[in-house]
Amino acid sequence: MGGAEEDNNNTNTTPFDLNDYVVIKEGEAEILMHSKNEVFYNKTQVNNRDMSIAVLRTFISKRKEEHEALLAKRMKRKEERESGMEAPSESSVSNGKSNGKCEETPQDELCGTSEEPEKVPEGRGRGELKPPRVLEALSATGLRAIRYAREVEGLGQVVALDNDKASVEACRRNIKFNGSVASAKVESNLVDARVYMLTHPKEFDMVDLDPYGSPSVFLDSAVQSVADGGMLMCTATDMAVLCGGNGEVCYSKYGSYPLKGKYCHEMALRVLLACIESHANRYKRYIVPVLSVQMDFYVRVFVRIFTSAGEMKNTPLKLSYVYQCVGCDSFHLQPLARTVSKNTSVRYLPGFGPAVSQECSDCGKKYNMGGPIWSAPIHDQDWVTSILADVKSMKERYPAFDRISAVLTTISEELPDVPLFLSLHNLCATLKCISPSAVIFRSAVINAGYRISGTHVNPLGLKSDAPMEVIWDIMRCWVKNHPVKPQPPEDSGSVILAKEPVLQASFARAVASLSKAQAKKVARFLPNPERHWGPKLRAGRTITSKHASLLGPETVNEILNNNEEQDEEPEAKRKKTQDSTSIS
Repeated sequence: MGGAEEDNNNTNTTPFDLNDYVVIKEGEAEILMHSKNEVFYNKTQVNNRDMSIAVLRTFISKRKEEHEALLAKRMKRKEERESGMEAPSESSVSNGKSNGKCEETPQDELCGTSEEPEKVPEGRGRGELKPPRVLEALSATGLRAIRYAREVEGLGQVVALDNDKASVEACRRNIKFNGSVASAKVESNLVDARVYMLTHPKEFDMVDLDPYGSPSVFLDSAVQSVADGGMLMCTATDMAVLCGGNGEVCYSKYGSYPLKGKYCHEMALRVLLACIESHANRYKRYIVPVLSVQMDFYVRVFVRIFTSAGEMKNTPLKLSYVYQCVGCDSFHLQPLARTVSKNTSVRYLPGFGPAVSQECSDCGKKYNMGGPIWSAPIHDQDWVTSILADVKSMKERYPAFDRISAVLTTISEELPDVPLFLSLHNLCATLKCISPSAVIFRSAVINAGYRISGTHVNPLGLKSDAPMEVIWDIMRCWVKNHPVKPQPPEDSGSVILAKEPVLQASFARAVASLSKAQAKKVARFLPNPERHWGPKLRAGRTITSKHASLLGPETVNEILNNNEEQDEEPEAKRKKTQDSTSIS
């Protein structure tokens, strides 16, 4: 650590020739990329970086509002005391039951204030709000840290870490290349991010984790380095693991067993949230998700972290196991715990179970069980509205405006309290019937007295609080009007259709069957901007012809041709040496 601390001077960059580099501009930042794949840079993560900047801007605004509300509350309490009115004591306020929002003590630490006047440094007004500090744990080229410093107003210091010497050199070179603002705000350190975060507890208002793969090894130290009321921003790109391709690996990394289903990408988000919560709980902390996104080839979550032993007890209420039928894909959730209230006391008890019988009540097949997953809301709709409004007001400052505004628009219309979702095409595949349009199906659910919405994860996904028996009754009524060919009696679809519907569905067009965005024909799901859009090669990998599917054949051929030109002389020397050896 000592060596890393000494080696953090941004000006210590070795001389370089600009002709060996390509200048890449993104937002207000410019970075120098060497022609060789020495330091990892991923063009596709522009969506990720733009979304993060939008969330940071909203966080700074909300943080200021919370700080002002806290000061107003203190002033009111002070006036009440001076006027002789009875007011609740500090201890009764801080020790009261938490409602899941920021308590007074966490807010005090967030705002850099203290209840005791003697602890406030001299020269600073009591209740002064300090500029937020940001930690980018895995900086690589430093592009993200530089964009934060140059584009997010009101930001304090940005600390960029990496344990690769070439990456730190590249980061410092790029900091210097971006002028005085970046040089003043961004600091680059050569250090293991886990060690640095462990030795700087509760020092950063925002911690950004964007690893190449799984973030699991960084989570324990990350939740400790976030200040109370601060934010952890975390990306996971190991989607094959999180989506059920390797369930045992997912359990070893995240402590949860995933299920394969149409909702697997949302389940990946909820597995990651449950994992972060479990790490936070070890230190009497808990998380409050404000935005959880599945985009491109990864999931990205933005959660606030607070400290409260009392609120931590509610964690089992936010987690559930998932039972998924192997025949008809019906799913049911089993909460881990429940509460019983008596007078003013609350008791925490194990959840009632089993939530389902051993055989599916719809088709008679067995269930797979997965989880536990985060089953509480994964977004804060107030935050989502604020972020979307900010993005639209600063459209020209977001290179990926079209994509992130489309995603945020879709998220703003999701049902926040409904975990996972249905796939209309999956339902019809089970019954082997033609599919009703989404508008017709939505109308039938609404007419039955339930809510329904889309999901940002899948254009064909539908979130609804209607139980599965109501969903299947709607589909039975649909099939009566649109008959199907006879199927083997043991098929799941045949078993479902053999039952008479209890609910008589109405397919009359409902007013709310289209969301506001759909009614206005706002784009919600955009195609990739170019071919071969996806994760690129890890830094240091030699590019060969097998990487054409990732980079595109034209790009690969260009790189290989350049490498051949550079290696012509060494190849000739090697051939001459081999010839002389064979003669002797």
